[in-house]
Amino acid sequence: MAAGYLEILRTRHATRLLVGTLVGRLPNATAAIAVVLFIRAQGGSYSLAGGLAAVYGVANAAGQPLLGRLVDLHGQPRVQLSAAVVSALGMTVFALAGTDPLPLAYAAIAAAGLFTPPLEGGLRALWPSVLRKEDQVHTAYAMDAVAQEVMFTVGPLLLTLCVSLWSARTALVVLAAIGVLGALSVVVSPPSRAWRSEPREAHWLGALRSPGLLALLGAFLFVGIALGSITVASLAYADDHGGDAVYGWLMAGIGLGALVGGTVYGARQWRGAPERRLRVLVALLAVCYLPLMLVPGAVPMTALTALAGLFLAPCIACAFIIVDRHAPSGTVTEAFSWLVTTFTVGASVGTGLAGPVVEWGGAVWGFAVPSVAGAVSLLVLAATGRVLAAPGGGAVVAVSSENDPNRAVEPRFSSGDRA
Repeated sequence: MAAGYLEILRTRHATRLLVGTLVGRLPNATAAIAVVLFIRAQGGSYSLAGGLAAVYGVANAAGQPLLGRLVDLHGQPRVQLSAAVVSALGMTVFALAGTDPLPLAYAAIAAAGLFTPPLEGGLRALWPSVLRKEDQVHTAYAMDAVAQEVMFTVGPLLLTLCVSLWSARTALVVLAAIGVLGALSVVVSPPSRAWRSEPREAHWLGALRSPGLLALLGAFLFVGIALGSITVASLAYADDHGGDAVYGWLMAGIGLGALVGGTVYGARQWRGAPERRLRVLVALLAVCYLPLMLVPGAVPMTALTALAGLFLAPCIACAFIIVDRHAPSGTVTEAFSWLVTTFTVGASVGTGLAGPVVEWGGAVWGFAVPSVAGAVSLLVLAATGRVLAAPGGGAVVAVSSENDPNRAVEPRFSSGDRA
């Protein structure tokens, strides 16, 4: 599989698209942590920090599918770059104004979340037109999930480095600027400029008319809640065990565990239905959250966070394939954006829920939230197994340059078993 990764990275434009997307998503990936650190530096409470992070997440959740639908309708460059600039401006206003007045802080952070460009869904839509082969696309999904965990490992460390060198306020502005540069790198690339979605049936529900996609989104809402609650519980733990540096290592530990798990998961070709495989992965994810409640010293706790992240990337990579199986024709960017949205909403709910739980019962009870959320996610997958087992894919659409050699149309693969 390592050779498969290298083959993809050697494909023209692939490395640029992957790196540009990861850099462009850096503000979004670190937003919850950055907001929490900024509010704590301002003397705000856990509840205020969790509330603002939740507002960002909910606004992000609302914007991703809407922007994703616009990308499907109008292409990537106009939508992605404009959204990136507006989002960066919103985060800059939030950083400069702080929490006084509070309504401005909420409005600015909401704008930053609402206009976050759907780069993640956009990249997943681009892979088929760049790689052309179905097996390569599935390998790219696994590589994509692994690369995300590199970002989630490096991102918190980069954030805490910026905070230690300058301030939490400066870190917010710097990361926002970096995000715009990443989005710009993607949208000026030939594949992004040439990409067009498949023809789509006019329907106000768009991608959400797929029952299988709805079932998957219901399960991933609770995976997001699990991850979001760890963000706040870890901060409460770090306050008693070394401060911001420990917090950065705990967050990086989750990313490192997911990186290892994703790499191992992508090292082989999996047989059987991905829907059944996802149930096993989510069950393992929930079990690995339980040891966090032991709250040992900083070093073993970092190891436990790595264990907690071990099955995260495999769950995400498996979900990518399921989205591809169930997305209605012409809604691929929107469908992937809905997965991002659901995960973000869940993470926002998790941060908002964990704040009061931590203030009531401390970090131990805060770390109980992710295991409960993981168990509920498994129940959702089990209850909707029949719906998920019936993919709603479409027919193969040929990629042709007969009329326009510069137009890259999103190819669709058959909806058969794609393990």
